[in-house]
Amino acid sequence: MPLAPQDPVPLTARPITQLPDELISQIAAGEVVERPASVLRELLDNSLDAGARDVVLRLHAGGIRSIVIEDDGVGIAPADLALALMRHATSKIRSLQDLEQVRTMGFRGEALAAIASVSELKLISRTAQAPHALSLQARTGEVAPATRSVGTTVEVRELFFSTPARRKFLKSEATELAHCTEAVRRHALARPDVSFALWHEGKLMQQWRVPPLIEEPATSDAARQRRIREVLGDDFHAASLPLQAEAGPLRLRGRVGLPDAARARADQQHVFVNGRYVRDKLITHALRAAYEDVLHGQRHPACVLFLEITPELVDVNVHPAKTEVRFRDGRAVHQVVQHAIEAVLSMPRAALGSSPIGPSAQPLPAPQLPGEFHEPGQPSGSRLQGPWLAMASQPSLALQTARALYEPLMDRGLAPHDAQRNPDGHANDWPLGRALAQLHGIYILAQNRHGLIVVDMHAAHERIVYERLKADEAQRGGTLAAQTLLIPASFSATPSEMATAQDHGHTLAQLGLDLTVLGPATLAVRSRPTALQQADPVALARRVLADLAQWGASHAISRTRDDLLASMACHGAVRANRSLTLPEMNALLRDMEHTERSDQCNHGRPTWRQVSLRELDQLFLRGR
Repeated sequence: MPLAPQDPVPLTARPITQLPDELISQIAAGEVVERPASVLRELLDNSLDAGARDVVLRLHAGGIRSIVIEDDGVGIAPADLALALMRHATSKIRSLQDLEQVRTMGFRGEALAAIASVSELKLISRTAQAPHALSLQARTGEVAPATRSVGTTVEVRELFFSTPARRKFLKSEATELAHCTEAVRRHALARPDVSFALWHEGKLMQQWRVPPLIEEPATSDAARQRRIREVLGDDFHAASLPLQAEAGPLRLRGRVGLPDAARARADQQHVFVNGRYVRDKLITHALRAAYEDVLHGQRHPACVLFLEITPELVDVNVHPAKTEVRFRDGRAVHQVVQHAIEAVLSMPRAALGSSPIGPSAQPLPAPQLPGEFHEPGQPSGSRLQGPWLAMASQPSLALQTARALYEPLMDRGLAPHDAQRNPDGHANDWPLGRALAQLHGIYILAQNRHGLIVVDMHAAHERIVYERLKADEAQRGGTLAAQTLLIPASFSATPSEMATAQDHGHTLAQLGLDLTVLGPATLAVRSRPTALQQADPVALARRVLADLAQWGASHAISRTRDDLLASMACHGAVRANRSLTLPEMNALLRDMEHTERSDQCNHGRPTWRQVSLRELDQLFLRGR
């Protein structure tokens, strides 16, 4: 028979006692040390803070049995060796002012003490001024002479040996090794000026070196791009575009994946803030918003983003694992990230002379976008305007009159633009080439200098009309037309939805939504946008209220208007089985070359594909 549970002792009957230091350290270790990868991350942070330029890591049993990290940093002075293993002992901060502008990877002074409390830790270090190295056994406190060059070696053996329950929660050696490898990859991405080598069971697993003879500095953008390619591979590099942007105290660098290469999981999104890998909801949302118009379904883009921002404007003291940050002006950071990525994605790759599934043939210019930040130490009313780099703008043949915007193409015909003026001898100079024929009334076949172009004419024209509608709507800046519901749709609202509906009544009216309060927890939708007659009014209202509550009026208005215009563009685009003349097909190709985001339709599907001459030769076994 199962034993009856014992009656718990009332808390009021238990005396209050001070916990022993060892138990305090083990509790703290539960927040900092989750698995071998956590230990690896903390030790790597310390090595980089010490100025290391060459780091070697050796693991056994996926890091469960042993983790050894060797660096060539400045080392630890003999007088500070024992102090390094004490809780809240650090050389990186001295005051609250230092904490508010952290410039190092570590700063809490807890990592070594926490690791030592759940493992067998040995520290070996030497400075340039010391005659020899010293070793310190964390368990016994024994200090003895040792042999090594300038730098530090940390040996962590039998992780969680003192807390067997924690060790049981570790995964297999292969899984733990994968997490350790990912931790090293992230540090290698952030620091292209440092060499890393990862060994496991005596075998070299990964290695990233700094080339000894290079023309540019190891911290330059070229070196960063080289390291990204080495760590993430040629496939990611070929399916991504370079990103550069600046706004006041914020600098953004990295690469963003093409919509065609989006993944089912968000496991290839690497975001760094001042060199620190973070998982930030605000940046993730900005990334998703930037891809809204070009991503198909619920897929996730791949990216590597490096944000460099004045330390006073970001708080890294949020979580013990240091993977979360808090920005002083979060909305400004969101705006900068979103608009910078949108500017890169909006450039039509056909105009750049590259395939929709290949790399950009030339570097993209840095975007000129508005960015506002709070000046540190000044009231929130004062703003610091960010100086944006200028972006070369192209005249777009897609901008027409307002009347033409709302008329289906099949009713007014396609203007031939330059298609008839350019002689056939120069047709190969067009990125999307010269139209040859129409296939099954769906696809346009064209010839360019690289081979064959296949265009989905409805998807391509839908994007063109959509971008025209957006440009016209931005110029007019008017309120969206609303349709009054015959029977209002009521729903139970949360307190947040009730407050948002009352605070943003004017914004909701701009979007064609009329929300009335029926009770303390009930709202009624009395009108919805005319262009979204098929949309569920309650679902639409809930989504807009959620956007208003989290991101403010500007984002909610933009998102809802985009949905409306996408619906209008779909109805206005040329339909399948519509026969087009060669001048009409050429006009569509020229518009695609000058229309933003023309590589994807409104639903994120590709609008064109390139079939190279080499691929055609392989199909017919030419040259064999």
